[in-house]
Amino acid sequence: MTWSRTVSPPGSGTDLVELRTASPARTASWGRQRELVGRLLRCYPVSFLVLAPYALLILPMAVINDNPRTGFIVFLVGLALLGTVTVETFCLLLGRPDPQWRRGMRQATARYPRIYPVARLVVLVSIAAELLGAHLGAGNLVAQISGDMSDTPMVALTKLFSGWAALGFALLVASHLGGYLSKVKLYGWLGALVATKAVVTVLTALTAPLIAFVFFAVTAGVVCGVFRLRYLMVGTLMLVLLWPAMFDYRNGLREDQGVAVDDAVTATDRMRLDRQLTVVAETEVPVDLGQPEGVDYLRYGLVPRLLDPDRPALTTGQQINQYLGGSRTSASNFLLLGNMWFFDGPDGVVAVHAFWAGFVALLLRWRGRPGPARLSLVCLVFSDALLWSGTYPDSMIGFVQHVVSALTVFFLLWLTRSLPGRVPARPARGVGSG
Repeated sequence: MTWSRTVSPPGSGTDLVELRTASPARTASWGRQRELVGRLLRCYPVSFLVLAPYALLILPMAVINDNPRTGFIVFLVGLALLGTVTVETFCLLLGRPDPQWRRGMRQATARYPRIYPVARLVVLVSIAAELLGAHLGAGNLVAQISGDMSDTPMVALTKLFSGWAALGFALLVASHLGGYLSKVKLYGWLGALVATKAVVTVLTALTAPLIAFVFFAVTAGVVCGVFRLRYLMVGTLMLVLLWPAMFDYRNGLREDQGVAVDDAVTATDRMRLDRQLTVVAETEVPVDLGQPEGVDYLRYGLVPRLLDPDRPALTTGQQINQYLGGSRTSASNFLLLGNMWFFDGPDGVVAVHAFWAGFVALLLRWRGRPGPARLSLVCLVFSDALLWSGTYPDSMIGFVQHVVSALTVFFLLWLTRSLPGRVPARPARGVGSG
């Protein structure tokens, strides 16, 4: 909608202000385009999640800097997409996502009138646990370097809620799509989660968790229809522009905490994620470094550390760093795709992505629209199992841990659900309770 000012004939003494509206046909065309993009993303959500960071950041950096192993990056992405696109296309034959996504989500959440209060509780607990854990030294860079990892019962307790930021995000989105939460309040709560990650960054001198959460939130929000695709593009551009300042600030925090900073490593060097991935290009795969497998997934994923205090910490990142010639007090990875290639070879890259593509398709389409629990599981897949910067296979164990942690929330939602035929009236569209 635009305003235009016109001058009235001389002598009339008045000016007229005309209101011009956008062409109805153009508005309808934009709406159809957004609907088409959203439907396509929900048909291929895992493929989108895999492709987005490489199309927007990693591959452009490789091309701009003339990385001689750019072809290897394209090959790895192609392997992952071979698994995801094949499975997601096959799943379309069994059923497509609801074309009326928002209406379907309103129907799916109609039996959960207390979903927004539950979402608020989860977010507040997540914020409190993260701030307390960071204050007590959990994830602190100095502790990692010194090897003096804080393992008090209180720190172990805060780690039980490590996945609740993504869980809270999912429940907030479900509350909004269900008509229980306005967009303004949704953005406010998401801003609180991001601000918490920023405070934790200051306390721990680690920027990776903040960047990872923001990327997860934007990509998941695009798939769920609460953000537009251009938000992801603009966010990536802002990251590139702001990264030098963030890098300098992070280094300043580390120096203040007594951590030596290598001045030879520039912000541009740290942005070269393409080089981090292509380190494994000449490696004969698969490689066995004693990484978690089999029964380790069950032990680490299902049993809280409070009940198994003597088990060793997951050290895949440290093992990779030692493999590269570094020390055990630091961690490295080859990004998610590189780690999969390193540990499982090409067949593993295809198989793992095919599995998760099928799992997400099942969650989004099985027996109609996803309710809050299934949408939460999708978001946990996005934030843990398939996050592009994750350390595989530890990230898979993290997914299992966070699902176990979320079971209490799912049970609370089940307790507060409405019985069939007795669904209460919800707030008016765009108006959130509380």
